[in-house]
Amino acid sequence: MYSNLLNRMSGSKKMTLRVQSPEGTSRIEVLDTDVTSRLYERVYEILRLNTYGFSLYRDRQRKEEIISSKSHQLREYGLQHGDMLYLNPVNGAVLFDQPSTSAEDNNKPSGEPVGAGPSASSAPVTVLKPEEDEVDLELYKLSGAIQRERDDKLCRHNSKGCCVHCSPLEPWDEGYLREHNIKHMSFHAYLRKITSGKFISLDELSCKIKPGCKEHPPWPRGICSACQPGAVTLNRQPYRHVDNVLFQRPALVERLLAYWRATGHQRLAFLYGRYERHPDVPLGIRARVTAVWEPPQESGRDSIVVGEEPHAALLADLAARLGLRRLGWIFTDLLPEDLAAGTVRHLRGVDTHFLSAQECITAGHFQNLHPNACRHASSGYFGSKFVTVCVTGDSEKQVHLEGYQVSGQCQALVRDGILLPTRDAPELGYIRDCSAQHYVPDVYYKERDAYGNEVGVSARRVPVAYLLVDVPVGVARQPAAPPAAPAPPAALHSLRDLHRHIEAAPSFLEAMSELHVLLFLCTNEALPLSLSCVAPLVEAVRAQDGAAAERWRAGPQAGTLLQLARAAAEGEGEGEATLAPWTCALCTYHNAPELRACEMCAMPRNDGM
Repeated sequence: MYSNLLNRMSGSKKMTLRVQSPEGTSRIEVLDTDVTSRLYERVYEILRLNTYGFSLYRDRQRKEEIISSKSHQLREYGLQHGDMLYLNPVNGAVLFDQPSTSAEDNNKPSGEPVGAGPSASSAPVTVLKPEEDEVDLELYKLSGAIQRERDDKLCRHNSKGCCVHCSPLEPWDEGYLREHNIKHMSFHAYLRKITSGKFISLDELSCKIKPGCKEHPPWPRGICSACQPGAVTLNRQPYRHVDNVLFQRPALVERLLAYWRATGHQRLAFLYGRYERHPDVPLGIRARVTAVWEPPQESGRDSIVVGEEPHAALLADLAARLGLRRLGWIFTDLLPEDLAAGTVRHLRGVDTHFLSAQECITAGHFQNLHPNACRHASSGYFGSKFVTVCVTGDSEKQVHLEGYQVSGQCQALVRDGILLPTRDAPELGYIRDCSAQHYVPDVYYKERDAYGNEVGVSARRVPVAYLLVDVPVGVARQPAAPPAAPAPPAALHSLRDLHRHIEAAPSFLEAMSELHVLLFLCTNEALPLSLSCVAPLVEAVRAQDGAAAERWRAGPQAGTLLQLARAAAEGEGEGEATLAPWTCALCTYHNAPELRACEMCAMPRNDGM
């Protein structure tokens, strides 16, 4: 009676609403002055739902939605006593518990929850941890201390003593890194620094709303501090996962330059090789590149569009058998300055940009596809060893190699779809606006104001320099030796090209030491060889055993394929060559055999057909 008197005094009217759900119809008692969020809470309680991932509508067609709000009352929607509301899940949310249909659960006592037996709780669960790289396992065994010899001028002890002038340094010692011109400490040195005497758990940054929160309706109807991602402050990453990139031989880069000199178009390739210890960086890792793979692509003077790899699984299997793995990617950004002098334009630097925002996003995408296994990470992965190499002009207008990685923060921004490229300023990235479909946390970066103070700035347009980590790049010096086999085309499509490549090589082993050639042996249309047939040749290439390669060459299947290639080159197999697709020399588009001009750029066919 007292509550009814209060309702009359406040002008509130009690009413009962019917809510129709997949489980039937339920009655909800509310006041017409209640806010709509209170109605959602009552529906959640009475129907015993699992989540707030539902919406309420006044009609079956779901056109008149009652939005959950703490400022709008039910009377504003014109709801009356006895009205029917319709409940609809949002994004396929599971609102009700799924009943078990097993005989064991049906026979449980009424007081025991379904699925709470030994088979559901005590069954052993095996969690497989990702396998760490061999170089990481090797570095974990090392102390990392930087040994120093006794200084005759400063040390006052005998040869068996030790003092502050000759005691070992930690691998992250800033003075040592500065003295040896090492810009970033290695990742393993960073681990030693943060784990000295304590246990840590590395967690990658997440910019997404935590799923499964039952305290409110899903975004954009509600959010709380428990599920809301925190603000992001961009900092320069003090470490790098790879400390150097070393190309085994200059020909790996020359093939990209040769394509650019011939067509004026840019080129992209993936780097294959292995990781090893870097002797010049404390606990450092070096990526040694021994092979490159040029995927299907359409390139121009200022752009590259990479197509799908039709034989990606086979390529990965061949690389694994060779003891290689994908280490990174390389692309050219070259414009000629003086053709007579052989100089190129200086396009990238402090005054312009090192990597554009679009290139940073691509690098972050590739790094997310190749995560780094780490025992200290709660998810088993942290960061990436995937590197980016750009072939461009330096300040002296000579062709130069520049290596980078993007930071873990950049990887998170790319993974969660927050970082976007800008159209007018390549050195700036754009942070996506927050919307009903995509929640975006606040992003800041720090810079110094006019008084020299470090202040936080909203990163609506963020300089991508905050997201980059430099990685030195070099080419191994080769002693004087006979010329190696010329690089094959980016994609072999005819047996004639295979025969010409073999004939131009110093040896059969040299000719087969290319990923493109090995893949063509397994995918050619005339006589594709099985992986088991090519396996002895792959092993010979890995061991650089010329005799084993010649024995494989004398085998029946290999002999038949090579004989067909010889016949195609000598004109006896023109029918087979004519029926094969051909590649345009200008844009590398794959054209049908019957075409006499490129379908993409109208370049006439010039392979003699």
